[in-house]
Amino acid sequence: MFAEERQQLIVGLITASGRASVTDLAERFSITTETVRRDLAALEAAGSVRRVHGGAVSPDRFSTNEESILVRTDQRQPEKIRIAEAALALIPQDGTGSVLIDAGSTTESLAELLAARTAATTAISGPAAELVVITHSLPIAARLSGEPGIALHLLGGKVRGLTQAAVGQSTVEAARRIRPDIAFIGTNGIHAAFGLSTPDPEEAAVKAAFVQSARRIVVLADASKLDTETLVQFASLKDLDTLITDTKPSPDLADALADAGVEVVVA
Repeated sequence: MFAEERQQLIVGLITASGRASVTDLAERFSITTETVRRDLAALEAAGSVRRVHGGAVSPDRFSTNEESILVRTDQRQPEKIRIAEAALALIPQDGTGSVLIDAGSTTESLAELLAARTAATTAISGPAAELVVITHSLPIAARLSGEPGIALHLLGGKVRGLTQAAVGQSTVEAARRIRPDIAFIGTNGIHAAFGLSTPDPEEAAVKAAFVQSARRIVVLADASKLDTETLVQFASLKDLDTLITDTKPSPDLADALADAGVEVVVA
């Protein structure tokens, strides 16, 4: 195989999965790691990939890249619904207890399913104990407001337009004064060494406060977030109890999660 042909295939693989490691590419093409690194260097010079430690990623995957909540809501919907369904199963159906739902497109799917379930339960069995739901997300609050069986608590602060979530010191302080039974956390990246991260420092501060406050931490992350690092770390893998995703993590990430004692649920 000519180098140009192999490099085109490498670009296709990275475009499809978002990233590729040097060792995986060497095994796939039966070449040395040095040859892979030369290929990646040539592709980076051409602007086709961006090299990172241990491999390469798509050229648009910078640590500060972040799409709006409106754009993300339309992406990977079937996968996010499966993740949300698995998360919903962790919430008691009798309406007792308290949960925190972080801002994000996958957590919005969870809120949608929760609203539908509580409405159906109320219609069948009548009013029951109200589940306390805490959020700083305006779209999630709008969806759950007024739903029977849900006592909604909205954390205030400065609203960040890109994510439609409250951020800032007042939000962080409010988060530190609560102790929900379960926190469902979204993330822009989850990485074996770097842990959980997000591009914006204010969002990271709020997420870190959520992680520190809740009794149980459940992270909802589709495959595009796995093995990804963004600008600001807000939690380590050891801070987590459960990861719900839609695909089996890579060997490096799976080993790191196992070492940290994180339960992995593939929806």
